[in-house]
Amino acid sequence: MGNHHVLNSDGVDISQTDTWHALTTNEIPDGIALTEISLLETLQKQEKLDVVLPLADLLDAKGTLAGGLLQQVYELLGEHTSRLGVWITSDTDTDALAGLTDFLLKQDLIVIHVPAFTDGRGFSFAQTLRQLGFQGEIRMAGKFGRDQIAYLLRAGADTFVLSEHDMQSISDISQAFNALASSYDGRNAADLPMFSGT
Repeated sequence: MGNHHVLNSDGVDISQTDTWHALTTNEIPDGIALTEISLLETLQKQEKLDVVLPLADLLDAKGTLAGGLLQQVYELLGEHTSRLGVWITSDTDTDALAGLTDFLLKQDLIVIHVPAFTDGRGFSFAQTLRQLGFQGEIRMAGKFGRDQIAYLLRAGADTFVLSEHDMQSISDISQAFNALASSYDGRNAADLPMFSGT
């Protein structure tokens, strides 16, 4: 996980000031956070850290928030952390997010992991979260295309995790964060360049 960088919406590397730790799980996707921490370490630390954990592990078989022991562990984490967030993977059902609105709106960070360049669900997740009213940070991780960054920014993403390899192979990463020359989100035809009246 240490071979990654976190870039803000302007393409500035904020890795040195990023405070998020991923809760260690059996199958933690690459790049969820720059560092990992176990549940036991989190509960034993004197200082309260910022911790992101898997949304899937907090849900029952129906896709709703689990009660019982899982709920108690989540509440315990809340007492021992400064800020909490969750990560969403490709198995998350976009429609199920609406049923979790109250829970999601309480998160400080939601990381969307994109498993493959061709997987467009990251756009849907980010846009759905913003439509639900999520005001916190949306972070993209995984194998999203660098040429998709400007579009992901428009969909609602705030920060991006890039691998060391990607950072070295892209000569000017800031170009990926430039605003789109003619962007259109489908809401108003007058926003199209041919109707701009210039």
